[in-house]
Amino acid sequence: MKKEHILVIRFSSMGDVAMMVPVVYSLARQYPHVRITVLSRAFARPLFEDLAPNVNFMVADLKREYRGITGLNALYRRLAAKQFTAVADLHNVLRSEYLRFRFNIGRYRVAHINKHRNGRRRITSTRSKRLEQQPTSFENYVEVFKKLGYPVNIQFKSIFPYGEGGNLNLLPKGMNVKNDFEEWIGIAPFAAHEGKVYPPRLMHQVIEQLMQQHPKARIFFFGRGQQEEQYFTEWCQQHSQCTYVSKNVDSLHQELILMSHLDVMISMDSSNMHLASLTGTPVVSVWGATHPYAGFLGWGQTAENAIQIDLECRPCSIFGQKPCRRGDYACMNRIAPKTIIERINNILLTKNNA
Repeated sequence: MKKEHILVIRFSSMGDVAMMVPVVYSLARQYPHVRITVLSRAFARPLFEDLAPNVNFMVADLKREYRGITGLNALYRRLAAKQFTAVADLHNVLRSEYLRFRFNIGRYRVAHINKHRNGRRRITSTRSKRLEQQPTSFENYVEVFKKLGYPVNIQFKSIFPYGEGGNLNLLPKGMNVKNDFEEWIGIAPFAAHEGKVYPPRLMHQVIEQLMQQHPKARIFFFGRGQQEEQYFTEWCQQHSQCTYVSKNVDSLHQELILMSHLDVMISMDSSNMHLASLTGTPVVSVWGATHPYAGFLGWGQTAENAIQIDLECRPCSIFGQKPCRRGDYACMNRIAPKTIIERINNILLTKNNA
């Protein structure tokens, strides 16, 4: 009899893959006799390689090695040789559908995610909007494993020892010691789409007010890209308490270690919200074109810490990629910096009094 071995497929963005971690961790702990192999892009390896003894990670290079139908057939042959007993498609796109098709022919146990597209369409509708909480990605992932015969109760706190965080000694000098009197605040102010980005001029006001109210705080900027390069460089030159993280660390693992020692993270509806959530760090998330009701709030985060305003047009998009119908991105521009500051201060006060 084959040893139970589950293939878990998700190729998409960092945020979506990061949301798998609490579920895969709980699955691995609750079924220690079952081998689990996560198939994803190379960037996700640090999230899974030390997650649990029975979890393995496999890279799928879909742009070169496994490109097109020929590449997917080659990938299927490689996967089939590993003698999986069940396949969990947590992505449900053309590539994963094709792999599912091949596995179905081979009479594998196969299940795929329900993305609840009808419910998502209703909450973004322009004519008959129904703002109702949709099943979260975590719940959708759990449902797939339930279909395969592996009910999961998510029990997850952090990818690092809870309450301890990652090993600061692995970070560069200047970031490897946190003094007792310091408050470490992370800020990830950008996202892939304009509808998910708090305007930099307003975020700079948040930064300045934070430093005025918390003169012993250190602020760490997370993210990579042209906007990050422009603004992080400028802000770090203006304020000595600020650090441009990607200029000082070499890997995602180091970023996660740093996140685990933050007192609070400010993030958009983006991958950094999910990464910080995986380290047990409270996140003040800022939502514009998108909405937590779509099911993408970070693991362990509360709706209370999700900053948003009520507009008839919100949310206009599940992923934030659609241009603003109003033309002014009021969903972001009308959020006052003091609203974000107040929420941060509440978290810091609660933490200091704990």
